[in-house]
Amino acid sequence: MTWYAALGALEQGLVYGIMVIGVYLTFRILDFPDLTVDGSLPLGAAISAVAITSGINPYVALLFALLGGFGAGVITAILNTKFKILHLLASILTMIALYSINIRIMGGPNIALLGSNTIFDPLIALGIPGHYAGLIIFVFFALVVMMLVIWFLKTELGQAILATGDNPQMITSLGVNTHFIIIIGVGLSNGLVALSGAIIAQNQGAADVGMGIGTIIAGLASVIVGETIFGKSTIARAIIAALLGSIVYRLAIALALGLEFGDFTFNPSDLNLITAILVIGALIAPNIKKRILAR
Repeated sequence: MTWYAALGALEQGLVYGIMVIGVYLTFRILDFPDLTVDGSLPLGAAISAVAITSGINPYVALLFALLGGFGAGVITAILNTKFKILHLLASILTMIALYSINIRIMGGPNIALLGSNTIFDPLIALGIPGHYAGLIIFVFFALVVMMLVIWFLKTELGQAILATGDNPQMITSLGVNTHFIIIIGVGLSNGLVALSGAIIAQNQGAADVGMGIGTIIAGLASVIVGETIFGKSTIARAIIAALLGSIVYRLAIALALGLEFGDFTFNPSDLNLITAILVIGALIAPNIKKRILAR
């Protein structure tokens, strides 16, 4: 693996790490299987791209994207809590609807940001090379999001979200409206996913309706890999592990794509196969470790 491939994987791990933290909130904390993220990531990209091309400040465009993703998550949660639609089905319905909504927002399947201002331009204007400017921005946003989520989960509302995912009957008996908590939690999760999509779009210089395909798989793989390698004994450690898991996952993908076994090499089309192998390895590793230690 070359230096540039490793740097690119690190950048992807950081920016998609924001998405992974969002996935962690629903799947691990709320125990809410949410496929909305496959639609909310391109939703954030679409909103950000349209806002920027309309002359809006790129940082304000990120805020719009976050709010748009939050709204998508709220719709999924309302379908589940208020209309009693199974959470998995509710998220699929929202994801399907978002495909058409994203095309409607962009006025087509994609939109380019050529010549438009982005969050990376101020650093590039200072003479910092583009790839290093991207890395600095990604590190900044990843760390800020990680610290804010850890802080939020220590607040009263954050503790209510943790309790709702852990024991909804108990928290209901204490007078907490679990429906409201789920709506906020799923909304926040998709808001982070949309924020990730918006940053990716500004980095790539374009937004595409298909850029969210496989988001949930990558998110879950990163969470599982992170928990397996770095542990999850506390909430703060689990959030950090999710971010680091995203980096490890992207580095593993880059490494696998660069491997050669005689005449056989992995192609980008083998990404899902590589992801499946990584997740299987992460899931069975703890059991293998226990068996070895038990001998």
